[in-house]
Amino acid sequence: MKKIIQKVKSYDIQSGYIKWLIKYSIPYLPQILLIFVMNIACSLISAQLAVVSKNIIDSAIGGNLVVKAIGIYVIMILIDMLFSAAVSFVSVILEEKFSFGIRKNLYEKIIQSNWVDIKKYHSGDMMTRMTSDAGNISNGIIYTIPNIFRLIIEVLVMFFVLYYYEPALALLSLTIAPVAALTCFVLGRKLKKLQVKVLETEAAYRSFLQESISNLLIVKAFCNEAHSVSKLVKLREERFSWVRKKANMGIVSSNIMSLSFQIGYIAALAVGAYKVADGSITYGTMALFLTMVSRIQSPIMQLAEYIPKVVSIFASTGRVMELQSIEKENYETEEIVHENIGVEVNNVTFGYTEDETILEDIFLDVKPGEFVAIIGESGMGKTTLIRLMLAFLEGNNGVIQFYNSQEQRVASNAGARRFMSYVPQGNTLFSGTIRENVLMGKEDASEEEVWQALKVAAADGFVKELPAGIDTVIGEKGYGISEGQAQRIAIARAVVKKAPFLILDEATSSLDEKTELAVLEGIRKLTPKPTCLLITHRRSVLAYCDREVKIANKRIE
Repeated sequence: MKKIIQKVKSYDIQSGYIKWLIKYSIPYLPQILLIFVMNIACSLISAQLAVVSKNIIDSAIGGNLVVKAIGIYVIMILIDMLFSAAVSFVSVILEEKFSFGIRKNLYEKIIQSNWVDIKKYHSGDMMTRMTSDAGNISNGIIYTIPNIFRLIIEVLVMFFVLYYYEPALALLSLTIAPVAALTCFVLGRKLKKLQVKVLETEAAYRSFLQESISNLLIVKAFCNEAHSVSKLVKLREERFSWVRKKANMGIVSSNIMSLSFQIGYIAALAVGAYKVADGSITYGTMALFLTMVSRIQSPIMQLAEYIPKVVSIFASTGRVMELQSIEKENYETEEIVHENIGVEVNNVTFGYTEDETILEDIFLDVKPGEFVAIIGESGMGKTTLIRLMLAFLEGNNGVIQFYNSQEQRVASNAGARRFMSYVPQGNTLFSGTIRENVLMGKEDASEEEVWQALKVAAADGFVKELPAGIDTVIGEKGYGISEGQAQRIAIARAVVKKAPFLILDEATSSLDEKTELAVLEGIRKLTPKPTCLLITHRRSVLAYCDREVKIANKRIE
């Protein structure tokens, strides 16, 4: 009974994969059909070439050289080459479009989904799904699936052509079919499991590479170079073991098919030779027969070889569908006037696990225009509270609402970030120019607005002194400028948005006291004055705050 239930579930899953693939293929259906039609044309031409070859051989044996037939043969070869070239060109372009479509959809899903759900996946794993898995799917839809249909039609066409000339030999040529069907049935499920393992180990392999390169300074600082290389080799060996298992199974199935093919071909050759000897068929028919046997059995073998590719398509489809199943963030349509924004946190409790809470029964009211410092020891939940306000996290209970001076209210949700600016901890700059980084805060900001934001962040001075000024190119995470300079660029990115609600999470930790106070003074002088939440460990900045809020023992004191 258990096996029956598992088979039903497996069928439902495979059916879901097929529906998903069909849905994604619909926009590209005309081009896919074009490829399919041209492939069928090539198969028909191939069959006709064999018939023309038979006629040429029989005519030559009879003492006649059919120049016209030879000319037709040459023309058909050229047409076949033309169709094949067209198929290759269209396929390459279409595969690129198809794979990009999947990657774009996945990327949109990732950046629009709940942050906490996305963080469950390693960035390297997500990259593998957007690259390798998307590539497997697109290659399968553009090449594998059309080729499978082409091979099936090719087998049928060749069979009926041969059957027309010699029924017994046509039936004999199909002796390999039962072996191929049995091989497909037995190996299909096993190969899928192996393919999933190959993809999973590839994700782990990429994740480690990406993470270790991203944290290269840590690797070097702790003299972990040898250990990191050793771990990479271990991950490679684990991946290699699954690749080897998959390859071994593929080789076994291929050899079984090859042996069956050879036995079938030898049997067909023996029967054909016997019929030529007793005069029941001509030499031309014998040549046609051998050609057709090869062209019937060869596609059957190729169909069996496509088993791992089909398995790969389904395995990758499942991994892509898993990411797509993540729920999107809640963007409420209710709007409030984006001026003089305050926030009210009412009885909020949150824990990253069900067993332990970080915050309990939090009450906080930050009035519009207030400059409030949030202090407390590390690990007490300061950043967690900010993430709840930004709707990156969802509380176990309680309500967070933003309101303005007109008493319009909206619950914390992804849409509320439109009137918020945020400077997170750490270096969050992108590779590119300083201008591009600042403009991420407001894409249509004018030159004047950009420089005003840099001035508020006390960054205009050092930016002007750079060789290319504001168009100076910096590397990943601000490589090329100091940590303090990178932090000031991040502050300028937040300021240029001119949001009425500003959150600074240890945003001035890399600045000297003089620069830090200059930045805070610049923010306080902004017009209109934003509401500001400042997470800090420095007592010196409290003089610029209207009040301070301390988080301790999971509550606000």
